[in-house]
Amino acid sequence: MQQFNFHTHSCYSDGKSSPEELVNEALRLNLKALGISDHSPVPFKNAFAIKNEMTDNYVALLKSLKVKYKDRIHLYSSMEMEYLPGVKVNFDDYKRQHGLDYLIGSVHLIGDDFDNLWFIDGPDPKSYDDGLNRLFGGDIRKGVKAFFEQNNKMITTESFDIIGHFDKIKMHNRNRYFTEDETWYRNLVMETLHLIKQKDLIVEINTRGIYKGRYNGFYPSEWLFKKMKELEIPVIISSDAHHFSEIVSCFDEAENALKAAGYKEVMCHDGNAWNAVAL
Repeated sequence: MQQFNFHTHSCYSDGKSSPEELVNEALRLNLKALGISDHSPVPFKNAFAIKNEMTDNYVALLKSLKVKYKDRIHLYSSMEMEYLPGVKVNFDDYKRQHGLDYLIGSVHLIGDDFDNLWFIDGPDPKSYDDGLNRLFGGDIRKGVKAFFEQNNKMITTESFDIIGHFDKIKMHNRNRYFTEDETWYRNLVMETLHLIKQKDLIVEINTRGIYKGRYNGFYPSEWLFKKMKELEIPVIISSDAHHFSEIVSCFDEAENALKAAGYKEVMCHDGNAWNAVAL
């Protein structure tokens, strides 16, 4: 099983565990590396992102934990950067400013009007349905296209390491509005995938949908694994953990699916760069 996780959340954003609780569970599991990647600040009231005034404390704590546990596990500090059109936060500058080791780039909110965004994540599908109707008049093609276009703009304009759950728009769909074998949907996914290849990004195989019971597969979907392998796109398995008990949830299933698609390696950070390690 992959012995590291680079996508985890603590109580500094919407996680339920402290950073040290995450570290202690990683040690119990004999992991070799752990990255803590709380949601980056956003310029409006919310319940999921780290607050601007807590960022320095967050970074300082992670640095202190690196020192405290340096002989037992490799710890890395990160942020899952929220990409919103109109928000003037340069990812690369933010990384340097806070001394972060790597960045995850993700889209959870669609639109550029902060008072009227489509939240495509979270436990309640009602917010998905309400946002689709409010912003796109219930037109799922327009809504899905907006999601992928926002991802594409993030990919082409920002600098980051891992792209997070880039097809998560499907989560609350549950085959109600569209199916993943529809041509228009697959064309949008493949356009994004080719941009990911051009920017040499790492694609996370995110297991959270499975163990939370919100989707019956991975982000991205398993049908994409062989296509990613053909394009030689590097991957990493992540649980997107929001509690210490979730750190390696469904890792075995993800590893088996990757092997079935022809993958023999996943990416791991060594403190300086990303390198391939055997599954």
